Amino acid sequence: MTVDLSVDLGRGLVLPNPVGVASGTFGYGFEFEELVDIQRLGAIWTKGTTLLPRAGNPPPRVAETTGGMLNSIGLHNPGVEHVATVYAPRFARWRVPVVVNVAAGSLEEYVAVVRRLDGVPGVAGIELNISCPNIAHGLDFGRDPAAAARVVEATRAVTGLCLVVKLSPNVTGIGDVARAVCAAGADAVSLVNTYVGMKIHLGVRRPVLPRAGTGGLSGPAIKPLALAAVAAVRAAVRVPVVGIGGIASAADALEFFVAGADAVQVGTASFADCGAALTVLDGCAEYAARHRLERLTELRWTPPADRAEPSAAPTSVR
Repeated sequence: MTVDLSVDLGRGLVLPNPVGVASGTFGYGFEFEELVDIQRLGAIWTKGTTLLPRAGNPPPRVAETTGGMLNSIGLHNPGVEHVATVYAPRFARWRVPVVVNVAAGSLEEYVAVVRRLDGVPGVAGIELNISCPNIAHGLDFGRDPAAAARVVEATRAVTGLCLVVKLSPNVTGIGDVARAVCAAGADAVSLVNTYVGMKIHLGVRRPVLPRAGTGGLSGPAIKPLALAAVAAVRAAVRVPVVGIGGIASAADALEFFVAGADAVQVGTASFADCGAALTVLDGCAEYAARHRLERLTELRWTPPADRAEPSAAPTSVR
């Protein structure tokens, strides 16, 4: 039996397989191109790209925690013009689809960045980041369903590319936000972005990270929370769902398919092993073949009809 690993995210964006690399953990792919066969990936989800170049937050920007890491990079990137004119021609020579992650501090900036990327050869799709916890106003749109819908509606109007909206877990009802962005025109959703966290340095009695003391928590520590969020969103919407959060092995990824994901992104694990996503891909393909699956979505769990939608907020975890 042949396993079909392709994933259709909409508007012509068909991933060759469901395992990609998460935004902010793989740059724009150029450094990793020298180390691993990036052409085997399902997609490269790029570093967050803004209207103008950003230097990011002052160091230290990363702090190790139990079971994960905190980051406060602050969207260090060269700006959309550089991505469109210098990076995109290189993307166009690759076989792997490149989805550009877009971030902004205002609706007008989101629209300007997406408009600039629309129709650029090499840009396969847009991941609309309405959930970055490391910049001012970065969470404002992602926390409010109405605000999130306005951003999606405005950007949908200026692009024919597949629009994947990256959701924040730092909300009380992630399913409500998912429903709002899908009604506004999102083709798919990806989740979760990082959870807001803090690490304290007892020696100096202050947070380790300088910008407001907080950063985004990622890694294995957030996987149970991310799985709950994916299940909640799967119950809320019918569009493709891309699962993210603590995936470091094929078993981790397979759990996300059970919870309702159509594709996954490997993030923090790539810092320890640059080939982690390919190891995950190979393991998933082997599992599917061994269990005679035609598609990995056959693993999906269907909850009881009377099951209440779980909240993905950290405060709801008992």
